[in-house]
Amino acid sequence: MRLNTPRLSPLPEDKWDGEILEILDKSKMNGRVLNIFRTLARHPKLLKRWMVFANHIMLKSSLAARDREILILRIGWLCQAEYEWGQHVLIGIEAGLTPGEIERIKTGAQSSGWDDRDKLLIMAVDELHNDSFISDETWNKLARIYDDEQLIDLVFTVGQYNLVSMALNTLGVQLDEGVPGFENSPTV
Repeated sequence: MRLNTPRLSPLPEDKWDGEILEILDKSKMNGRVLNIFRTLARHPKLLKRWMVFANHIMLKSSLAARDREILILRIGWLCQAEYEWGQHVLIGIEAGLTPGEIERIKTGAQSSGWDDRDKLLIMAVDELHNDSFISDETWNKLARIYDDEQLIDLVFTVGQYNLVSMALNTLGVQLDEGVPGFENSPTV
């Protein structure tokens, strides 16, 4: 973690009013409210509106879950957002990524073992991160695999998680209990 303690601590439960309770109730995972949502509850209007977009990316995107998780894990790694990385290691495994693939995401597209599709996804993330632009060569290859909606979802997924990584790192959102960080991610 970049910060060992939060700059903005999660909003204590005794401060949750009706509006916050309604928002956080919808965000529960395995019966609990994660630190990201508890922290963003300090700004309920933003949290409520952001959740609409975040839910599109996670639940309604035209991308396959596995592809989405490759994108999210790669941008999380590039941004060194340990909270994001840890949460999406678990989600990525549920989406079908292997521990070996998750480990290779750290190295990038040059790592051996990627098929052409996965390599392209990683290259697109790297290009967006480095230049805020996907090169014509990478775009044209992606466009042979993905339709227009999927291409737009790809760009917005990377953008969403770049933003989230910035917020998590800057606010100092700490890992939730049982979530692996960089050092204790599943291994091959």
